[in-house]
Amino acid sequence: MTRRLVLIHGRSQENKNAIELKAEWVSALKAGMAKNGLTLPLSDADIRFPYYGQTLFDLVKGKPASEVAQVIVRGDDNNRNEAEFIRAVLLEIQAKNGITDAQVQELANTAITERGVLNWAWVQSVMKALDTHIPGASSASVSLATRDVYLYLRNPGFQSVIDNGVRAAFTPGVETVVVGHSLGSVVSYSLLRRDGKALGWKVPLFVTVGAPLAVKVIKDALAPIKHPECALKWFNAMDERDVVALYPLDAAHFPVNPAIENKTNVDNPTENRHGISGYLSDAVAAKRIYDALTQ
Repeated sequence: MTRRLVLIHGRSQENKNAIELKAEWVSALKAGMAKNGLTLPLSDADIRFPYYGQTLFDLVKGKPASEVAQVIVRGDDNNRNEAEFIRAVLLEIQAKNGITDAQVQELANTAITERGVLNWAWVQSVMKALDTHIPGASSASVSLATRDVYLYLRNPGFQSVIDNGVRAAFTPGVETVVVGHSLGSVVSYSLLRRDGKALGWKVPLFVTVGAPLAVKVIKDALAPIKHPECALKWFNAMDERDVVALYPLDAAHFPVNPAIENKTNVDNPTENRHGISGYLSDAVAAKRIYDALTQ
């Protein structure tokens, strides 16, 4: 029986056509395979694209993304844990990208004497610093993406709807290569680790691209981390300029056994270095997927 391919998308896919989105992914993957002189060895029917984009929260109508993000990150008494989760990610991005406290302070409207996740003025200035000092990055996009990760990890109802949709893409006993991007890497990892073996899934290769799995608060929420038992191999690709995928999934940042193969030098040409087309069109990533589908 022919192996299958399951593609699991990230956020910002609401109000889009699932068929067109799948075509974008497949087109990028074909471009990557063509760099190796190869063609996609599957029919469209053997490529599953579980679409859960409408489940993700839409932006508040009439407000720009930056304003919505400011509201989310600031938080209130009803979503304090969510706000602190997002703030912690922003501060980790600041540290990873070498943005100094002095640079953050320079962008503040007022003197800040205390830094940290609970200080709104400080976090607001960090958001400005990310927009100023990291080309292609958007603190609004990062905040919204992190919010969706938080909701998936901490909201059982939200998680259940997404998980049910993704599970339907798998057939027990059928060898299936799985590709997860951004939030989709969190969804796919969580499902493969938690349910894959029990549901009889067979995954010759698990591929994650633009994955935020090694960000501390996300990794802590997924603990204990381990290699999904249903997956024979795991390949992770990232562009080091991708502000969402902060770290490789290596022994220092995401220790699992067997170890994950990492490619950290993807040259993702998309504006924010995070777009799926820039990852699937990478020659090495595409070759790994091709080999897993054919060998």
